Order: sequence, then C-alpha cells, then structure tokens
Amino acid sequence: MQSLPSESADVVAKHLVASGQLLDVDPEAAWQHALVAQKRGGRIAAVREAAGVAAYKAGHFREALAELRTVRRMTGDDSYLPLMADCERGLGRPERALDLATSPEVAGLDTPAKVEMLIVAAGARHDLGQHDAAVVSLQVQQLRTNSRAPWRARLWYAYADALISVGRTAEARDWLVKAAEADADGETDAAERLDEIDGIVFDEVWDEESDGEDDGEDGTAADSEDSEDEAGPDEDDATDGR
Repeated sequence: MQSLPSESADVVAKHLVASGQLLDVDPEAAWQHALVAQKRGGRIAAVREAAGVAAYKAGHFREALAELRTVRRMTGDDSYLPLMADCERGLGRPERALDLATSPEVAGLDTPAKVEMLIVAAGARHDLGQHDAAVVSLQVQQLRTNSRAPWRARLWYAYADALISVGRTAEARDWLVKAAEADADGETDAAERLDEIDGIVFDEVWDEESDGEDDGEDGTAADSEDSEDEAGPDEDDATDGR
C-alpha cells in the first residue's frame, strides 16, 4: 500500500479487510468490497489477488480469471493456476482447464496446489464425460497419504465422487468415510453423501415420527371421550339410586 496516497491506502485497506471477513459468509458482498479496493489500488498485486479470489468465490468466473491472470503477470507466481483452471470450468471450457492442468508450470507448484489441480482436472474430465479417466487421474501417491494434510479430505472426496460416477459405490463409500472423518472444517458434504449411499433420508424419518405422534394424540383424545361417555350413565344411575 506504500505506493498509494495515505487516504487511498486507508480506504483500500478497509475494503480489503471487509472483503476478507465476508468471503465465506457473503461472497457477493466480499466481491463488491474487493471491487472498490481494486478501483483505487489496481496497481498493487495483493489488491488484484483479493479481487480475483472474491470474484471466484462469488461465481464471477470471467472477472476472477482476468484478475488472477493479472496477478500472475505482476508477480510471476503460478500458485493460482488451479483456481484459474477451475474458472475455465466455470465458464464451460473444460478443455482449457485441462490445458492449464498439463502446463509445465504445474510441476513447480507445492503439494497442496498440485493436489488442487488434480481435483480440478478430474472435474474437467467429468465435464467432458470422461469418468473412467477421472478415476485414473486421481490414483496418485497422495491418495494414500498417512499425514494430516489439510487437502486430504478434498482429495478423498473427489476420488469417491469419481468412483460413484463409474458405479463403484461400495469402494466410494470407504473413501467418503475417510473424507468425512478428515473434514473438520466442513469443506465437503461427505457426511451427507454417506447418508445418501446408506439410504438414510432424514425427512422421511421425521415425517414418520410426526405421523406417529399425531396418531397417538388422536388416539388419546378418542379414548378420553369414550371414557367420559361410559362414565356418564354410571353417574346418572348413581343419582337415580340416591
């Protein structure tokens, strides 16, 4: 921010902070804050980076791709290649996503970024109907990791999803169990997918329980009315008897 006048730097900083705070709860609002920051501090790579990430989160893939390309030109940093590839998928261009996934620069990425690119590339193959190829592309060394790497849940989930797409549901369930156990931050819906596989539909269970409660209440009321009807003649007889 040192290249900006102090007043502009303060405004940009405030909007970047707001964007970061809203990123996971209101991506569209985060994007709007990032846009304001970008208009005032567009020459700063960190500002363009924040705008690109916010645009991606909000589903503005064309804008996100443009911002991330700019960041890459400004910094020479290839770490956002997986995000750029996913933007291509979001724009309906899976072939371009695969081109990025097989570019020479991917070899220089760190392990988390490489894994993310694997996941994006598998998604692109699904987009193209190449489901068997998606399964094979995820059968990498990292799939068998014994570490507590933060990317493991997403990789295991992606592999389970690929197995489901080719009808290997029993195998997929095992990987979904692993993904659900590793997904402490709720990045995937592995637990819900497990419920689907196991045939658990909570809405139906809840409806059945509700019906049972209604029946019970109706039955109790009916029994009570019957009891009162039966008690009536006895009381009259007793009065007559006195």
